[in-house]
Amino acid sequence: MSGGFALFIVGWIVIMVTLMGIGGFFMFRKFLKRMPKEDGKSTIDWEEHYIERTLHMWKPEQKALLEELVSPVPELFRDIAKQKIAGRIGQVAIEKKCSKITQDVIIEGYILATPKRDHKFLIKKLNEKEIDITPYQPLFDR
Repeated sequence: MSGGFALFIVGWIVIMVTLMGIGGFFMFRKFLKRMPKEDGKSTIDWEEHYIERTLHMWKPEQKALLEELVSPVPELFRDIAKQKIAGRIGQVAIEKKCSKITQDVIIEGYILATPKRDHKFLIKKLNEKEIDITPYQPLFDR
């Protein structure tokens, strides 16, 4: 076996082990989110519960706004992010006893559902849509 071929094989092994590790990490995270909590429901079960309870409250304009807000998320993760954010929006709507999903509820739920490092993308998107972020500043500062 020549030195170049052996180096190729070792490089290929490193690439495959790395890719399998990354895939395993994301599979393990999904597994943990499916594990039931103390109340018997998992994080994903609660997301689905809030989405189902508030599905009738969503109008096409609000769905379009959510689509636009999650557009910076890479397409591979967009559906997962949208479910997490929509679940949190539903939770906010239920806690506030809203009769419909409004722009304020969407933005509040989005802020609460996403980590701080992603807020800059939301702020940029809201500025593009000329939506004042001043009322939401306390949520960003959490």
